[in-house]
Amino acid sequence: MARIGVAFAGGMSPPDIVDCVRLAEELGYESAWVAEGHGGDQFSILTACALQTKRILLGTSISSIFVRSAPTLAMAAACVDHFSSQRLILGLGSSHKVQVEPEHGIPYSKPVQRLRETVTVIRTLLRDGIVSHKGEALTIDRFDLWFEPIRREIPIYVSAVFPQMLEVCGEIAQGTIMVWSTTEAGRKAAEHIAIGARRADRRPEDIDIVSLLSCSVSSNRQEAIERLRPAAAFYAGFFPRYNRLMAESGFPTEAAAVRAAWQKGDQAGAAKLVPDAMVQALGIAGTAAEARERIEAYRQSGIRLPIIFPVGGGPDGKQRVMETIRACAPEGK
Repeated sequence: MARIGVAFAGGMSPPDIVDCVRLAEELGYESAWVAEGHGGDQFSILTACALQTKRILLGTSISSIFVRSAPTLAMAAACVDHFSSQRLILGLGSSHKVQVEPEHGIPYSKPVQRLRETVTVIRTLLRDGIVSHKGEALTIDRFDLWFEPIRREIPIYVSAVFPQMLEVCGEIAQGTIMVWSTTEAGRKAAEHIAIGARRADRRPEDIDIVSLLSCSVSSNRQEAIERLRPAAAFYAGFFPRYNRLMAESGFPTEAAAVRAAWQKGDQAGAAKLVPDAMVQALGIAGTAAEARERIEAYRQSGIRLPIIFPVGGGPDGKQRVMETIRACAPEGK
């Protein structure tokens, strides 16, 4: 069966997310992923999902290495892994300075080094039950676990969209999590992952390449595009990293215009500046048949695990998310 996952963020209540994960499991999805941001505590939601499912893998997409300490991440991951009977994938990322500092009051510095050291601390603590660490970005005098993890090695995936972090993934992670990918992204990612893997004497083929794919499905293609347009505007307008990604994906003029409008506080105007071509190049927007074709195109491009990220929100958000999950389900389900 072809691999496919589904991801959830804010916009739905935690119980609604659990219902959607149960549906995804029934329909044969390989994995379900939960973001955090402002949408609720992801580890609590994943624990609830674990108790309501039996097979589907559960992942964080992503957990911020700044907002939570490395020992806290290790303990949270180990707990969900217990409740899910070893089904957790820990997705880590550096998040964004525009979120970490103003929203959490935490200085944002040395993100790449902090990521490396966070992975080291988590793995050591889970494996040995105790860790001491003195590095460039993290210092932990001593931290010990007062319980035994059900699994001493939990898969760690790392969020990456640019060469430096993709190479880090190749060195230290079991997988990489991309976002807003074109059908060229998988091939380019594989090249940089291979560089990092060879540096660490690892096999590039052992490193999973996955991408969150913002997804809007409707019987009317234009309606599907319209639903996805505000999300593209938010990422291009608010996050400098994703603005750069969209610019380098073939839309430099459009990304700059969206950013300028967003910075002026004109969010609606920013969305209007996102062209149809940009929406369709960086996500999935169309009929159910078109969505399935697009997902297969991503697979063929080198993204081994496409993870649909359904557009929700509004009073009918849960219903639309469930319809999207059904529309993109593996064949035969």
